[in-house]
Amino acid sequence: MSQEESPELEGLKTVANLMALAARTAPKAKGVDNIVIKMLDDSQRRKLVETMRRIGKEENIAFFLRDAENVEGAAAVVVLGTRLQKLGLPHCGFCGFKDCQSNTTGVCAFNVGDLGIACGSAAAVAARHHVDTRTMFSIGRCAVELGLLGPEVRVAYGFPLSATGKNPFFDRH
Repeated sequence: MSQEESPELEGLKTVANLMALAARTAPKAKGVDNIVIKMLDDSQRRKLVETMRRIGKEENIAFFLRDAENVEGAAAVVVLGTRLQKLGLPHCGFCGFKDCQSNTTGVCAFNVGDLGIACGSAAAVAARHHVDTRTMFSIGRCAVELGLLGPEVRVAYGFPLSATGKNPFFDRH
């Protein structure tokens, strides 16, 4: 049986779609949805792995190299990011500025918070369906660098998915 015909791969595709659904329907501040969701195709995943390896070598960041190996061996990769939009909440200042009008360079804490809630919802779906995954900053950082989520996304996280006899994202060095 080829990998394309395996029930595990079909199951992973289904769970990836359910993760996207959970991220989309997760609660958002003021009901404003800035979440961007991408399921990487093989070409995008290869570019992501190359970028992760390049950064790992150039910057001497071992976990980028380790994570690149994890992504290369994963059957699917889901990436969640957020567009950055000031929400205009009164008396906030969580971005470090007095208010949204004063915020010239800060990142809206609610955009990032919403992304965290979406990531938690997606990870919960994977866990509920016994799919091995791990939330990875390195995937999100490289996806942003490659523009895989569009130019307006500057914060993202990624989830490699696996369904094998041993969780490849556990006992990592």
